[in-house]
Amino acid sequence: MAPGTNEKQPAETKDDERVTALRRFAAAGRNWRRAQLAGSALLMAVALTGGAIAFGAAKDGGTAPVATSSAVDPALLGSGDLDTTIASLQAHLRTQPKDSDSWATLGLAYVEQARTKGDPSRYPQAEKSLKRALQITPDNDEALAAEAALAAARHEFAPALSYADQALKQNPYSANALASRIDALVELGRYADASKAADLADQRKPGVPVFTRYAYVRELRGDVKGAQRVLEQALSTATSKGDTSYVAAQLGLLAWNQGDYKTAETYYARALTADDTYIPALEGRARAQAALGDRADAIKGMELVVSRYPLPQQLVELGELYEDRNAKGDKAKAADQYALVEAWIALARANGVNADLDTALAAADHGNKAEALKAARAEWARRRTVHTADALAWALYVNGKQKEALPYARQATATGYHNASFVYHLGMIELADGEKAAGRAALAKALKLNPGFSPLGARTARKALEDSK
Repeated sequence: MAPGTNEKQPAETKDDERVTALRRFAAAGRNWRRAQLAGSALLMAVALTGGAIAFGAAKDGGTAPVATSSAVDPALLGSGDLDTTIASLQAHLRTQPKDSDSWATLGLAYVEQARTKGDPSRYPQAEKSLKRALQITPDNDEALAAEAALAAARHEFAPALSYADQALKQNPYSANALASRIDALVELGRYADASKAADLADQRKPGVPVFTRYAYVRELRGDVKGAQRVLEQALSTATSKGDTSYVAAQLGLLAWNQGDYKTAETYYARALTADDTYIPALEGRARAQAALGDRADAIKGMELVVSRYPLPQQLVELGELYEDRNAKGDKAKAADQYALVEAWIALARANGVNADLDTALAAADHGNKAEALKAARAEWARRRTVHTADALAWALYVNGKQKEALPYARQATATGYHNASFVYHLGMIELADGEKAAGRAALAKALKLNPGFSPLGARTARKALEDSK
């Protein structure tokens, strides 16, 4: 079966439809029952894509923000218009349905489209495309590498690693497989192995995708200066708009994590000069504006972000900005954002995405605390990273289990990763466990590192310091 097409619609119209459908779903589903969730999410998936969940989804129209953070071949993203690439592949496969390489590329394009558009309903399309590619050519390294990217996108990192290894047996120089292998090892918490994988990838296929991953591995291990040097090198070699916007935004995030908001703004501005629709840069700029006290522009910017791509982290951030402003109606607006997180998670799960980490992070502060702990425990059983350790620690803490939480909070901060939220969580847990001096020291460290790490968290940290004198 060759992929089909629908009539092209303007990008803004389709974005509006997608977000409107999500909001309707959230509003209607605030009193969901577990048994209804999956079916309702599937209906929302159809609404979000105008029926495009069926195999061979139509082109949405417009240009998605392109990021080379994924393991997508630069040639695929070279035009900066992923939708056009997909439409071209669909047309080609109608006449050449046994072209396994094109099926593999289409599958990978669907993965990237799902990621950039915040639409997990693309993943079943990717799965079917890749299945077709491997039916035609079982050892197709491009399809195996794309399977790795799909598994990683669904947060199934052990299968992602397996697929990447299979692809590299067929083609040791597969850029996509090399990149996905690093990603999988990082997300499995195997940081030393990820560093070795980054070294290998740099030897075999140096370039922006490898540089950015190499930098992140360094950052996770506390080497901020090393990460910055690698990212600056990547930015100096970037030639496409997609590469420039992605690397500049990563430099912005690195600076923001260190509390250097002006430098962060400068990098985000550079990213937006390359691509003024690039969502991570728009989000990062709003976050920096909030930290600098420019709340109005921060809210306006984050509203723009979630109007286009309502993903859990951004929805939570906007909700917290509303809570921090606390103007008339802001409490209800914040609640709406948190309800949308639940809607997105339901959609993700309906399309094969493991959303336990998203659930744990959002629900711990803004939802069902027992559900947060259940999800955090499940995610910790699958993979043991600094992020899952932090999520489990915080979920335990909000459920009154601070003594059990403390070892996980310490594990989250043990690599030297400069993350003020992790240190804040550690400090709050230590205070709750009666370790006053250690808790105060951790809270002070978090606020010194990044005093604007969270509008609500920073306020809570300052109050806890004051109350514990």
